[in-house]
Amino acid sequence: MSKLAVVFPGQGSQYMGMGRKWYENNLTAKQYFEEASTRLGFDLRKLCLEGDLEELTKTENTQPAILTVSMIAFRLLLEETGAVPYVLAGHSLGEITALTAAGGISFSDAVYLVHHRGKYMQEAVFPGMGAMSAINGLMKDQVEEICFNVSRQCGVVVPSNYNTADQIVISGERDAVSEAEVQLTRMGAIVIPLKVSAPFHSPLMSSASDQLFEHLKSIHFKQLRYPVLSNATGELYKSELEIASMLTKQLTEPVLWTECMKRMEEFGVDVVIEAGPQGVLTHFMKKSMAKQSVFAMDKEELSTIVKSLETKPSSNKATIIKPKTNLVTKCIAITVCTRNRNWDNDEYQKGVVEPYRKVQKIQDELDRTGGEPTIAQMKEALEMLSSVFETKKVPLEERLERYQQVFNETGTRDLFPDFDPIGASVGG
Repeated sequence: MSKLAVVFPGQGSQYMGMGRKWYENNLTAKQYFEEASTRLGFDLRKLCLEGDLEELTKTENTQPAILTVSMIAFRLLLEETGAVPYVLAGHSLGEITALTAAGGISFSDAVYLVHHRGKYMQEAVFPGMGAMSAINGLMKDQVEEICFNVSRQCGVVVPSNYNTADQIVISGERDAVSEAEVQLTRMGAIVIPLKVSAPFHSPLMSSASDQLFEHLKSIHFKQLRYPVLSNATGELYKSELEIASMLTKQLTEPVLWTECMKRMEEFGVDVVIEAGPQGVLTHFMKKSMAKQSVFAMDKEELSTIVKSLETKPSSNKATIIKPKTNLVTKCIAITVCTRNRNWDNDEYQKGVVEPYRKVQKIQDELDRTGGEPTIAQMKEALEMLSSVFETKKVPLEERLERYQQVFNETGTRDLFPDFDPIGASVGG
């Protein structure tokens, strides 16, 4: 098996219909979309597959959308190939996806986090105040020097993304970015203004950084299952204790993607797979990593990727830590993969979102302590499932099958002798 790196794209990779190739054929994809929609309070699947591009492109929408589709791709990669990542990395938003894939952040927390991260970033500056441009054809020292000189005269402009040796994105105040563009063009650069809503990865994101840090305080981070590279340093996270500080730092400092690619080469990575929409990172890495096989899951057939993984030997001995299945986790899983037939937002909030969040908190605490659920906690999970079935208007036959699935797979039927699957009364 190859020494594998899996990378995750950032904002800008979104497109209408992203994730359809996986959604139509896999229960895993349906589960992720359902869980994301439940946590966000709106139908993310519909936004990605049937919605409006302008709405999808809004920062607070596109970030959870890309993260969800990327997690679907990652999970399918593991399920269908048996691949074990040697290291994970992501570009900007993609770093949060990488941390989620590594188990450091729960998917539910991550999708909610990036939704608000998008809002914080959008609200950090007035519309039209900031700008970003991709600078192609010059070396980093040249770009850095121009940014430094222009910043002393016209306002803030800084390198914000080191994508490849000859592509650097600059970010800052609109007038300063415009002046830097003029000077860089005179030096022979090819300048491409980016269609973005704010000057990301610059000092102008300081208020967003502060808000994000406060949000991150509310999240319980878990031990990372796989090594993850940080955009802010180009080095591996030492532990989950660094997550809040690194993600906060990332908003105001440049994405060191060239450093991340260099580390992968130093680790001996021989196959890189981009899990998510499009293949932007694949393009960067094919330019920069000549000895590695690089694939984009959204562009390649999985069979082609599998063949490459099988033909490159490696000493990779990492293992995947699989979560324990108990009645609470099973009820959560069924909640997110059960089809919704009720689009009344108020009813959905009360009957699905609120009970789901209560039970998710129970599961988070069980994950933190490593304990098993109590009878009272299992009862609450069953009551949640009853509320979800009723609100989502699930047919009776499907409800009975789902309850049977819960009890058969967790071996807990004898604990609830008075449980009535038709009336969904837990009893006692």
